[in-house]
Amino acid sequence: MTTYVISGGCFWCLDAVYRRLKGVKSVVSGYAGGGTIDPSYEEVSTGETGHAEAVAITFDEKVIPAKTILDLFFLIHDPTTLNRQGNDVGTQYRSAMFYEDDKQKKDFEAALERSKSHWDNAPVTKISKLDTFYPAEDYHQDYFNKNPGNGYCSIVITPKIVKARAAYTKWFKD
Repeated sequence: MTTYVISGGCFWCLDAVYRRLKGVKSVVSGYAGGGTIDPSYEEVSTGETGHAEAVAITFDEKVIPAKTILDLFFLIHDPTTLNRQGNDVGTQYRSAMFYEDDKQKKDFEAALERSKSHWDNAPVTKISKLDTFYPAEDYHQDYFNKNPGNGYCSIVITPKIVKARAAYTKWFKD
């Protein structure tokens, strides 16, 4: 099993897409990249902790290639906007990848390089060493599936799922 920690705006969006993929064993929404120990959502929301909303995706590379996990990341968020995804603004919404070892760092750098051909502007995704990943509060886990009537889910998350499914159909669960 492989685990990647990535940040691409609101963690609910990434969580919703990755949960639908074959070979993904777990997705945990949480916080990474900051200095505050065991931060709360309220603290991270201020932008003062240095943490980004992130997801830890654990997947089986025998079922789904790491390259697919990473290329999908660059499809479902805009890596060219600094500290912003749509109306979500602040460092907590930055595009970032947090590596555990040199292999992950190289994989992330290669994915970032591949992504450049898909965007008019240069990606601003930061690749950093993972210090600690803090799981978010329970109500953030699997948010989309637990809150299907939420406006944010239907307006922001559903189009990302549709876009990802159209581009990576064979990797989606039935």
